[in-house]
Amino acid sequence: MTQPDELAIYLPSGQVAPPANAYGRLVANAGVYRALARYGGYRNLHLQCHGKLPLDRLARELFGQATESVAAGGGDGAGAAAADRDPGPTLSAGSPLATAAPTRAGVLLSGQPYLSELAWIRRHAAKDDAYSIVGTIFAFASATHREQMMQSAMAPLHEWDAFICSSPTLEETVRRTFDVWEDYLRERLGGARVSDPTAAIRLPRPQLPVIPFGVDAKAIDAHAADAGARKALRAAHGIADTDVVVYFLGRLSFYDKAFPQAMFKAVEAAQRNTGVKTRLLLTGWFPAGEKDRARFAEAARRYAPDANVVVLDGNDADVVARCWAAADVFLLLSDTILETFGQALVEAMAAGLPLVVSDWDGYRSIVRDGVDGILVPTLGAPAGPLGETLSLLQSLDAVSYPQYAGSVAQHTAVHVGRAAEALSRLIASPELRASMGTAGKRRATEVFSWPVITRQYTELLAELAERRRHARSAAGTPASPAASGARTDPAVHRMNPLRGDPFVDFRGHPSAVLDDGLRLRLAPGWERDSLGPDPAVELDQMFPGLRGSPAEAREVVRRVQEAGSPSVREVLLAFPPNRRPFVRMTLMWLAKAGVVDWLPLD
Repeated sequence: MTQPDELAIYLPSGQVAPPANAYGRLVANAGVYRALARYGGYRNLHLQCHGKLPLDRLARELFGQATESVAAGGGDGAGAAAADRDPGPTLSAGSPLATAAPTRAGVLLSGQPYLSELAWIRRHAAKDDAYSIVGTIFAFASATHREQMMQSAMAPLHEWDAFICSSPTLEETVRRTFDVWEDYLRERLGGARVSDPTAAIRLPRPQLPVIPFGVDAKAIDAHAADAGARKALRAAHGIADTDVVVYFLGRLSFYDKAFPQAMFKAVEAAQRNTGVKTRLLLTGWFPAGEKDRARFAEAARRYAPDANVVVLDGNDADVVARCWAAADVFLLLSDTILETFGQALVEAMAAGLPLVVSDWDGYRSIVRDGVDGILVPTLGAPAGPLGETLSLLQSLDAVSYPQYAGSVAQHTAVHVGRAAEALSRLIASPELRASMGTAGKRRATEVFSWPVITRQYTELLAELAERRRHARSAAGTPASPAASGARTDPAVHRMNPLRGDPFVDFRGHPSAVLDDGLRLRLAPGWERDSLGPDPAVELDQMFPGLRGSPAEAREVVRRVQEAGSPSVREVLLAFPPNRRPFVRMTLMWLAKAGVVDWLPLD
């Protein structure tokens, strides 16, 4: 099957480049989009956003340079800008409500795992099998986020859709959650249970492929090889050539990255064991600001009084680049359920650094113990009533998200003694550091470089397209939602039953509803008394998005005045079909303002 020349991406923020203090998923998404733009072989990238997209800026964020022209529009494919690079894709923009571009591309890629609403938009257009929807799962710890993701079990998603998981451990966790949730739904709705081996019914489920995040291996390798940067940064902080620098990169947060005490204790012990002066560079940012900065400083003074901990700004790209050159060992002892992959680990491997990291979640799928680095044993608390109570309290918002995740991390152990042993071995042996660093650099290039990751994306999209083709063949052409167990009547459940048209869902509230046969007239004295909507009255002019233009409102008034008592249908026929829904709302607006009367004369 040939690859489509177009890729559609749902970009609700209208931004590719991550902001300052960005979380890992924003950095990873930016990397994925840039890699697909550069290495995916697409002729056009179609970006869907909730407003007008600045394609010139997006071109710079994707390619590092501006486009030749910009003509962003609001409709599907309405705007395009040719990227100022050869070869390279053009950029176009459109509304997320339009489905033509995803249909052409065969896929709509989202950097989030919340796909239910995108699936309902596809269902509304009667295009269940026209394209695949692909989301990416990052964190899976928040109960609220899990609930939102699991809504997909009840949304019109299919086997040709996918949630990309960044690690095998995350995939296992998500799959298990799907199993338990579906089992509950069957129990609740009276269907066959998953635990019943004879069960023939299975709810449609998106694919859960494992694709890691990538790294610009060449760029980081170049930074790490900059001898001048190494010398300058070390000199700026009084670090001698013979000192060993242990480097941490990431959020400086105890609840969503790592309690730092284990790292402080391990570095201090390793310095004591080896007699080699060791410095710990913490490069990142404090989500809680000065409060957490003070907490980290207090712990460093207590547990690493001789290791001289230095905190640097992780939002400064130049600082981060110089740190790759200045560092000798990478250290990250994560203990939080919010960590699922470990982008910084891959970057450290690309920089040729040996790693000492916790044997934790996605970390163990990145680092080969004894080859690229050393995995430090971890210990989790057992299940029981206290964990259940913590979960129930979070569901009531009685504990905050940081309190929930922090409570779990506080009761997760990373073996400080093994971490100190690992650091001691690396500090004492430049040869071991070099051999592990070389192995890691090779792995970063062969497994985690963006061209490699891009191929995995394109292979996944081809597989999903084949699943759609097979579903059409099995169900007949065109394929119906029944291919994955959905209802076949296209008039049934085009909208999410819980998020329907409010003018339908609440039609029983008013005493009457505007229908095409209703006869209208202008209210007595409407013009003389200036009872119409006043441009100078803010409340009269609010929320204009559903109704027509002022010119169309004037035309409605003119036609009702000329006809005397026309029906709604007769008024609408004077306007193009695509404008009639807006004219209907204009009639409602004029009725609200007392210009149009819908009640019969007494």
